[in-house]
Amino acid sequence: MKEICTGPFTRAFFAEFLGTLVFVFFGLCSAMLCSLEPQSVLPISLTFGLGVGTVVQAFGHISDAHFNPAVTVAFLVASQISLFRTICYICAQLLGAAVGAALLHEFTPKSIHGSFGVNLPKNDTTEGQAVTVEMILTLQLVLCIFASTDSRRCDNVGSSAISIGLSVAVGHLVGINFTGCSMNPARSFGPALIAGNFAAHWIFWIGPFAGAIVASLIYNYILCPRQQKFSEKVSILLGRMPDKKEEEWEEMQEQPRRKSMELQTL
Repeated sequence: MKEICTGPFTRAFFAEFLGTLVFVFFGLCSAMLCSLEPQSVLPISLTFGLGVGTVVQAFGHISDAHFNPAVTVAFLVASQISLFRTICYICAQLLGAAVGAALLHEFTPKSIHGSFGVNLPKNDTTEGQAVTVEMILTLQLVLCIFASTDSRRCDNVGSSAISIGLSVAVGHLVGINFTGCSMNPARSFGPALIAGNFAAHWIFWIGPFAGAIVASLIYNYILCPRQQKFSEKVSILLGRMPDKKEEEWEEMQEQPRRKSMELQTL
């Protein structure tokens, strides 16, 4: 709990709020405008992908750039973030999404709002199929996030912002015609709250969370297991690491932040 009073935590909380706000604002704006055109999948996908890449590049060194409750839970499962910080991040993300959607609703004409980008199953997709689609799309995104920000990698990783942005774009290219593509409960929550439309909203929580948890288990416990003692995992979860250990752990976390924000050249 003591971390809530620190400057780095406050900045991280605000970064999660602001980054999610910007991402939702621009993404939803694209979804509204492009829904008026017959060939809208590509521009919407690029906007969401480029939007994520932009906010990751801008805020990644401050908060690790989650901007997605499913991603935050995935890092919790991987013992890379405390439970308290997880809860605070998710609150910041939901608040940012709601404010971003509210600003967009207020400052754009009602004639273009339409469904306001609310995620819903499309083209006769059943609820079960929609959950599965969201699970698979989020799984590939979270695997990409862990792989592109892993400080243990010695190969030429490149820019994680670009990698994550492309992963989001790929997800939208595939998922828009099934669910509108969420992969992010906050992205679904913002427009649903403002539009007052929570029909089938549970899909866009269960699917992304399930996919993120499975991806975290696959990457961190099967493909690239971390050498952490159980006591260390518990300490990270509770945010109770000894002062010296905490400093070392923060430095360890800072390395992938700096590395992931740099475009490495061949």
